[in-house]
Amino acid sequence: MTTVVLADRVTAGGDEPTRFDPIESWYPVFYIEDLNKLNPTPFTLLDRDLVIWWDSQAQEWRAFDDRCPHRLARLSEGRIAEDGLLECPYHGWAFTGSGTCDRIPQQLPDAKAETSRRACVKSLPTAVDQGLLFIYPGTPTKATQTPIPLIPVPMVEGQPKEGWVMLNTFRDLPYDALTLLENVLDPSHLPYTHHGSVGKRSNSSPVELAVTRSDKSGFTGTWADGPRKGTLGRQNTTFIAPCLMWHALTSKQLGETITVVYATPTRKGECRVFARFPFKFGSKIPAFFIKATPQWYSHINNNAILEDDQIFLHHQERYLEQSGGGKNFSQAFYLPTKADTFVFEYRQWLNDYQADPFPGQTFPPALPPEQLLDRYHSHTKNCHSCSKAYQNLKTAQRAIVIITLIAWMGTTIFTLVGGENALIPALISIGIVGSGSIAWWSCDRLLMRLERGDRIPARNRK
Repeated sequence: MTTVVLADRVTAGGDEPTRFDPIESWYPVFYIEDLNKLNPTPFTLLDRDLVIWWDSQAQEWRAFDDRCPHRLARLSEGRIAEDGLLECPYHGWAFTGSGTCDRIPQQLPDAKAETSRRACVKSLPTAVDQGLLFIYPGTPTKATQTPIPLIPVPMVEGQPKEGWVMLNTFRDLPYDALTLLENVLDPSHLPYTHHGSVGKRSNSSPVELAVTRSDKSGFTGTWADGPRKGTLGRQNTTFIAPCLMWHALTSKQLGETITVVYATPTRKGECRVFARFPFKFGSKIPAFFIKATPQWYSHINNNAILEDDQIFLHHQERYLEQSGGGKNFSQAFYLPTKADTFVFEYRQWLNDYQADPFPGQTFPPALPPEQLLDRYHSHTKNCHSCSKAYQNLKTAQRAIVIITLIAWMGTTIFTLVGGENALIPALISIGIVGSGSIAWWSCDRLLMRLERGDRIPARNRK
C-alpha cells in the first residue's frame, strides 16, 4: 500500500475542466479482510488485468499489470517466494515491490538482463483506507494529489468508531458500473423492486427529488419528504465521481442511517459493487443483533437483495444501447416525474464530462438467468467469511454422513444380535439417523444459498 498524503488536492478525473477521465481516480478493489497475504490475487480494473500481492519486505499491498515481461504469463498464477518477491509461474523471474526484476534463473551468473527496463513490471499506486484497498490506474504522479473517495463515517483501522456499527458486502455484478449507479441513485424503485426483502409496495408515494449542487466532482441532492411516506424525514444524496454515492438520513426510529455504494468498473457490462451500511442507533439493542449475526449469513440476505433487480438491469442496459446508448438517454427513457431527477442528473453528468469508462465498446451477449444468479463465483469464493462457511458446511456434511452411517450400522447390528434388549438402542440409532438426515439437508440448503440465487424474487412471492 502507498501511504497517500493528499497535499495540494485536485479533483479526480484529470486536469481538463470539461472532461472527467475515469482512469484518473482511486477505485476500491477489495476489502482488506478478504485478501490473502500468502497468495497473489487477480483483479480486472477498467479492462486492465492486475495482480494484487502483499510485499512483506515493505509491508505494503502492491498492484502490478498481470503479465510477466518475459513471455506474458499471468503473474497471478505464480507465487510469493520465500524472500517475499513475486515470482512468475512460467520461468521463475522474480519482482520487487517497485516492479523491478530481481532475478532471471536462466541467465549466466555474470549476466545482468534483469537490470533492463524491459524486465520490469508496471506498478500502480495503492492505498488502504476505511478497510478497503484502493488502486489508482492513472498517471502515478497524480495519485498523491487526488482524493480517495471515502464515506462520512469516523473510522479507526478500518472499523467504525464506538457508537457506529457497519455492515459490509461486495459482489461482482453482470452489468455496468454506470447502470449500478443509475439504479442506486433512484430511491423510488425500492418499494416495488425490493418488495418483500427491504421494501414494501404500501410505502410507495410521490417522490420529489432536487439537485442542490452539480459540477465535475459529482453532485448532491435531497428528498425533502424522505422514504416511507415521509415518516423518516429528509434524505440527502451525494455522488462523488466517478464511483461513490450514498443516501443519508437521521430519524428518531433508526438514528443515523447511511446507504453507501461503490461501483468499480471491471469490464464493459461488469462491475464490482461494495455496499456499506453504517448505522448509529439510539439504542444498543439493534447494534447487538447486527454484530451477533454471522457475516456470511448477512451476505446471503445481501445477495438476495442485489438479485431483486439483477436480471432486468442486465437486459435494460442492452436495450438502452440498442436505443442509441447513454448519449441518447433522454429519448430512450421517458422521465416525466421528479422521482427520476437523480437518474437524469447522473446521465447528463456522464455526457457533459465524457465520463464513460468504456467509450465505443458494446455489451457482450446477454447471459442466461442461471449465470446471472451465480453467487459462488461472483461472491462466495472471494469472501473470507462466506468461503470459510462454505468449507465448514461441506466438512459438516461429511461428518454427518459418517455419524449417520455408524448409527445405521449400529441399528442393524443391535437388531440382529440384541433380541429384546435391542429396542432402545435401535430407537436411539434411528433417531440419530433421522436427525442426521435433517442436519445434512439443512447444510445443503445453506450451501445452495451460497452457490446461487432464487429465480423467483421476493416481490413475486408475496
